[in-house]
Amino acid sequence: MRTWLDAAIELEPGALNFPVSLAQLHCRFEQIHPFIDGNGRTGRLVLNLLLVRLGYPPAIIFKQQRARYLRALRRADAGDHGELAELLARAVMDNLHQFVVPAVAGPARLVPLAALVTPEITPGALRAAAVRGALQASKGPDGQWRSCRNWVDEYVATRSKRLGRPRSDRS
Repeated sequence: MRTWLDAAIELEPGALNFPVSLAQLHCRFEQIHPFIDGNGRTGRLVLNLLLVRLGYPPAIIFKQQRARYLRALRRADAGDHGELAELLARAVMDNLHQFVVPAVAGPARLVPLAALVTPEITPGALRAAAVRGALQASKGPDGQWRSCRNWVDEYVATRSKRLGRPRSDRS
């Protein structure tokens, strides 16, 4: 554990290989298996503690990602940390877009569509609505669509009304 702790202290958040280093560190904690029970949960909590202390949002691994996470952890255990590094990096980015950006941006600021996803509407549906002009949005020079919370809420409300009408009223 002391060697693991030393490696955790030396973790460099700005390094290009940060996701791989993080994956190696997380995998090593799971290999040490310091507790009788709860090593996986504890390992993910420690991982997120490190991320937050280094200025990143937590990497939340959802239940539907469990099989991929375990497969990536097994590969990392065998020395291939790439898949686990990618999974963790994507989890951090997803949480940044889903929770942090909207909280900071406020309801009227333009943000990437990924930051505006709700349980009622998927990223693909938002993009499709933006492309066909049903959702107020603008496409930046980087090719990314942006909108704001107010516009998405308005679109979802009008979409719900359209979808909630009786079948005979639909054209």
